[in-house]
Amino acid sequence: MNKRYLLGTIALAVSSMLVPGITSAQDFPPKRPVTLFVGFAPGGAADAAARLIAKKLTENIGQNVVVENKAGAGGNIVHQQVANGLADGSVILLGSIGPMTIAPHMMKVGYEPFKDLAPISGGVNFPNMLVVNKESGIKNLADFVAMAKKAPDTVSFASTGAGSASHLTGELFAIRTNTDMLHVPYKGGAPAMQDLLANRFTGYFSAPPTSIPHVESGKLVAIATTGLTRPSYLSNVPTVAESGYPGFEALNWYAFLASAKVPSAILDKWNAEIVKVLNDQSTKDALTKLGLSGAPSTRAELTAFMLKESEKWGKLVRERKITAE
Repeated sequence: MNKRYLLGTIALAVSSMLVPGITSAQDFPPKRPVTLFVGFAPGGAADAAARLIAKKLTENIGQNVVVENKAGAGGNIVHQQVANGLADGSVILLGSIGPMTIAPHMMKVGYEPFKDLAPISGGVNFPNMLVVNKESGIKNLADFVAMAKKAPDTVSFASTGAGSASHLTGELFAIRTNTDMLHVPYKGGAPAMQDLLANRFTGYFSAPPTSIPHVESGKLVAIATTGLTRPSYLSNVPTVAESGYPGFEALNWYAFLASAKVPSAILDKWNAEIVKVLNDQSTKDALTKLGLSGAPSTRAELTAFMLKESEKWGKLVRERKITAE
């Protein structure tokens, strides 16, 4: 993403927040039941977070907030649907890192992330966790890197698909550690985890909720997390950054979005309600149990964060010549 485009996009995003919409804040909550779309199948981290937050929102605003899962194309389909959706604020989306900041650099998508979708608030985030099978003999990150350097292209890492957050994390890791690893894409986290448990590849940059039970059972070894700091629920696992690669960071994140057609007054109301839920201590505790951290923000902060992520991952896609498979 060039600087001229980046600055223009920031100006467009900020100006859209300042121009008052036709609808006023008095039209909140929406008169019709609210649909919170999630671009992934039930049972995963995004779905669990969405249902937890939707329940709290329902209690607070006095209007039903119903989670609807619409999986497909890594979440791109539902992002396009919401971009073209209703303008009364009754449709919101738990958007994600892939469709907003990775996929547009790899393929043609049916929406412009920073033009057709409006930011509401950050939602939740979590680091990936690099896990290996206990039979691999790898005890820590230094062992993993040493093995990759000694036998280039024989050390492999799995992901949930080409262009996924776990894939890009592995590619960024390869650059920072100056290693060559074989990428093994899967169609989701479940089959990847099954093959790691069978010791069919070397490592997996997994979502913590998927891998923590197997680490606790002793079947897998957690050797690093990919955030800048250790989350409270992974306090005994060092970060890549503190293991010899300062500044390394690769977070999975979900953020609340809506169609850019929704008036600013309504988006501001949604921001206040979502931030209130995410700052609630019971919500924080429940998210921690899921292996997630709340990430409430202002609308402007979310825009700046997503633009930074888009620039970061777009550069990596170009450097590694990553394409959709």
